[in-house]
Amino acid sequence: MQLYSVAENGALRKVKKIDFVASKVYLIDDIKTLYIWIGNNSSNKKKEYSNKRAEDLNKKRKKNAKIVIEYQGKEFGSFLAIMELLNKGEIDETSEKRRLELKINYKDTLELLEAGIEPDFEGKVTLASHDLIEEGHSYEILCEKLAKIQLQMIKGNGKITTEEIDQKSHEILKSSSTYEELCWLISELSALLKKNPSNEPSS
Repeated sequence: MQLYSVAENGALRKVKKIDFVASKVYLIDDIKTLYIWIGNNSSNKKKEYSNKRAEDLNKKRKKNAKIVIEYQGKEFGSFLAIMELLNKGEIDETSEKRRLELKINYKDTLELLEAGIEPDFEGKVTLASHDLIEEGHSYEILCEKLAKIQLQMIKGNGKITTEEIDQKSHEILKSSSTYEELCWLISELSALLKKNPSNEPSS
């Protein structure tokens, strides 16, 4: 996941976390979705440039990502489920150096495997997400799974209580994320945890 702050002149500056200050505008590239977060006191220039920059990123892809605009205080959907992690800087993925033009779907990933090519980060997340969808868990179970992973990333080796899981699950449930979005987020964050084992709870 790539995080950018949009400057007054339209320049994109990579950041490690989102502080959600009212005067700022952020662009969050989550492979399948380009989120534009707009602060209530941000300038019209930043708002205009954010749309142009999102379109510029899309032009570099083989398949366009969905562009979703999130206004401060009116956030919705899957973005609500990742806001706390964005604020703490727990899911910045700049080190992955993902190719912006690449968006591997399940069929493409299988073709790579059949050709003996190891899928990259996106491909692995795509496979894991597909497998999770096929498992057919209830929506509530997926919310709980995502809640546990997010808390692991936030608290590291700290103890996670049942109350915290229940509260976080309820927040995710209220976000009205689609079933597929939950499966993608769970798979993506699980892959990041494996890459950064220090975030995993000690046994």
